[in-house]
Parts: sequence; C-alpha cells; structure tokens
Amino acid sequence: MIRNVVVGVLRDEATPDEARTALAALAALRVEGVSYEMHTGLDLGLREGNASYAITADFADEEAYRVYDADEEHNRIRRELFAPISASIHRIQFRI
Repeated sequence: MIRNVVVGVLRDEATPDEARTALAALAALRVEGVSYEMHTGLDLGLREGNASYAITADFADEEAYRVYDADEEHNRIRRELFAPISASIHRIQFRI
C-alpha cells in the first residue's frame, strides 16, 4: 500500500474558507478505476509554526497512485484551487 501525504502552507492573503473549498473539491474527487481512502484537514493551531493544511491518501499500489496523480481533474484542482492559495506544498509517498 502507498500513502501519499501532502502538507501545505497558505499564503498570507489566503483564507481558511478558500482552503476548505480546495480540500472539499479534492475530497469529492473520484478517479475512474482507482479506489483510495483520503483524509483532509486544516491545522488546529495546537502548535506554533505548523503547516496550514494536510491531505493523506492511501492507494493499493504505485500504479494506482500514478493514475490518480495524472488525473486531469486532480491536476485542475491542484492548479486552480491549491496553487493560488499556497505559499508552499510538500509531498511524500511511502509504503505502509
């Protein structure tokens, strides 16, 4: 199984509502032929210096992740909803 973790920091001018909208769009995404479990959320502010939001998604294997990663709608959401509001985005995929 492959876990994809994404951690982002919002730009100063971005709002939590914009982040919620982007996270909801991603959570609602369905990629044909790929099943996965996704969790998204905004930082609770329990520790200073944290990132603003996080996304985790678990995939059966590398191929499933690659299909998801290349999906046209997934990339539209990245480009149109996340890129404009994010100062930084970091990703990692690892085997679980």
